[in-house]
Amino acid sequence: MASSTPLQGLELVDCARANAKQGIETAAMQCGYGDNLHRFSQELKQACDDMGVTFNELTDLITEQDALIKTEGEIVAPETETIL
Repeated sequence: MASSTPLQGLELVDCARANAKQGIETAAMQCGYGDNLHRFSQELKQACDDMGVTFNELTDLITEQDALIKTEGEIVAPETETIL
């Protein structure tokens, strides 16, 4: 659910990171900045600077762990409960 007011600080960074894979437009909307991408980018950069996080673009917030979560895989499980 999109924030009704623009997020700041840690909440902004968390929201931006959670929506980074969907792109800057979606992240800005979800974080309460609507279509004001310039303000969203400025506020996000400031929040990251305040936290000591290097930020140049939104994709900087996507970690290796985030990339692994969406990786397709094969499900390995028994066919029935009795065959383990």
